[in-house]
Amino acid sequence: TPDNVVADFEAIAAAAGADRFAYYGYSWLGLAGIQLAIRSPRLTAVAVGGYPALGGPYREMLEVTRAGHRLAVDAATKPPSDEPSPSAPDPNADWNGNPDDYDWSNVQIALSPDQTRQFVTLYEALQSFDDRAAQGRITCPRLNFVGSRDNIDYGAGWGDVRVGIAEAVIANRAELERFGWFVDVLDGLDHTGAMQPPAVLSVLRPWLTEVLAATASARA
Repeated sequence: TPDNVVADFEAIAAAAGADRFAYYGYSWLGLAGIQLAIRSPRLTAVAVGGYPALGGPYREMLEVTRAGHRLAVDAATKPPSDEPSPSAPDPNADWNGNPDDYDWSNVQIALSPDQTRQFVTLYEALQSFDDRAAQGRITCPRLNFVGSRDNIDYGAGWGDVRVGIAEAVIANRAELERFGWFVDVLDGLDHTGAMQPPAVLSVLRPWLTEVLAATASARA
């Protein structure tokens, strides 16, 4: 659940001796950053990548995670095959950002049924979450960035769901900025391309340096 995810992050920070900390997360971990920002007074800044901070696809992601859970259960009950299965691209490898290079309709489930069930639980708990009403509870500096082509179309096995991540950020950009978000859309990058270190650091490093310097100056 969102409360449990936030408790885990705060426990990690406490174990590291970090009373105050900045947070960056991408995709579902970006979503988790929103939940952390509205619950924890310990954040100095929050950066959300690959997920819209306003108009989030919570209903669509519940459909996708339920489908993923069904596929994981099916995979766990099938006899092992000698045929190698294609896997998702390595997020640490070089990536040119071309959405045609990866077919999200044929994503292979590498997680166990118990693991995929946790994502179902998370999105079930978020079905009543109003991300617009929650904006007033975020008080730290905030960044939301996506690739301009970060819109994922899942095939029939996943319920023919379209997850419009970039579409939501672009459509709500003016409102996000009124709520105090710094918004950046990375031209030509898809979901996997915008998560690569060169893309992320080009946005995150200068923004974080600027806002933390401003925070330190205000506290001085």
